[in-house]
Amino acid sequence: MSMQVNEKRIQGESTMQEVLEAYPSAQRALMRRYHIGGCSNCGFTPQEKLVDVLKKHNVLNVGEVIEHIEAGHEQEKRIQITARELSGCLNSDRSLKLLDVRMPEEQDIAMISGALPVNQELVQEMMGSWPKDTPLVTYCHHGVRSLEAASYFIGHGFTNVRSLTGGIEAWANEVETTMARY
Repeated sequence: MSMQVNEKRIQGESTMQEVLEAYPSAQRALMRRYHIGGCSNCGFTPQEKLVDVLKKHNVLNVGEVIEHIEAGHEQEKRIQITARELSGCLNSDRSLKLLDVRMPEEQDIAMISGALPVNQELVQEMMGSWPKDTPLVTYCHHGVRSLEAASYFIGHGFTNVRSLTGGIEAWANEVETTMARY
């Protein structure tokens, strides 16, 4: 079985590099369902073929894995929000929680007004007492870590989660153009 994305096809014989080029979210999808690619014990090299990586982890249905990768890619596209869309939401929805998942030293340089710095205490509070339908938007520098954070919150039952496409860099380029950059 093969799937097509942006004219690139993946199949069992595709290298992991080819898989990740066609589906940048594939590693997160593989980690969520199959515990593949998240640590040194379950990692892979770019040159390994998808089928070989799956065999190492006793996952035999390559077609099912490719479908899961495709579904993960589609889900990540749906949870993306642009800087302009976020700006409008912040102006109209006071219940929205904006979560800054960057490191404290990054937050010291620039931060979107009203954002909550994510730390262990905040995550514990969220898990213990926030309604699971609380509108959440995560952001980081360029939008990669925030996608991982959004996936984490979705995986823990939150149902209204988005990730800022392009991160605070996109916000500085499109909304708050005087904001410090790094």
